[in-house]
Amino acid sequence: MIVTTAGRTNEMMKQQAKAAASFLGCRFVDRNKKTVRSLLSFYNEDVLVAGKDRYELFVVNGEQPFFFHPSSAMFRVKRLQKKEHDPFIEACNLSAGKSFLDCTLGLASDSIVASYAVGENGSVEGFEASSVIAFIVKEGLVSWQSEEEDIDRAMRRIKVTTGHALDELKKRKDDSVDCVYFDPMFEEQINSDGIKPLKSLAVYEEWTSAMIAEARRVAKERVVLKDHYKSSRFEDFNFKRIDRKTAKFHYGIIEL
Repeated sequence: MIVTTAGRTNEMMKQQAKAAASFLGCRFVDRNKKTVRSLLSFYNEDVLVAGKDRYELFVVNGEQPFFFHPSSAMFRVKRLQKKEHDPFIEACNLSAGKSFLDCTLGLASDSIVASYAVGENGSVEGFEASSVIAFIVKEGLVSWQSEEEDIDRAMRRIKVTTGHALDELKKRKDDSVDCVYFDPMFEEQINSDGIKPLKSLAVYEEWTSAMIAEARRVAKERVVLKDHYKSSRFEDFNFKRIDRKTAKFHYGIIEL
């Protein structure tokens, strides 16, 4: 991967791009008025662009760039503000002051909703195995302006950790988090423009009994799985499935 600046740049953006390249252990390349497509073609490497308001990752042979956005979290938080039902919050049994650990952070949509639900006295942390996804999402959570103060504060409170779920869970103390959560890439195909760029970048971790055993050790109240309704992981790892008749994904719960 190489890092460059947006087409219209300045010295501050150039330094920002160089710092990102250093952090991610890759090369900085001066843009020199070249198009992203020409950089992709010449270097045959993914291109991370440091823009004025966000980072965008263009993948070789990819159709769309990957960048941070709150996605469904925006309207879901607004529903919570109106005291409406959210099946994710119910499945995870989240309320003010609780702690939540997202083992498959991705774009952090669920973690944003969780952060709003647990509030300033709660805590939310997410693991992301892909270092570049973790970087883009961490930067986005700090800088995104939604024009909704509650949502912005919820994003700022989320802690992002780069690492594989099993490795990171092993570092945690027993009964240290109220809810441990998994939202793996679905085995079945779901058409969603929001996650298309993410699917090509995500690290697909093997699901093992050891990982679930670590999650059970770390969680005080629940381990929760969100997965496609056809997934065998609910039964394979002893989650109690919460059926949702009109939804393509269900929640599974291990009550502790």
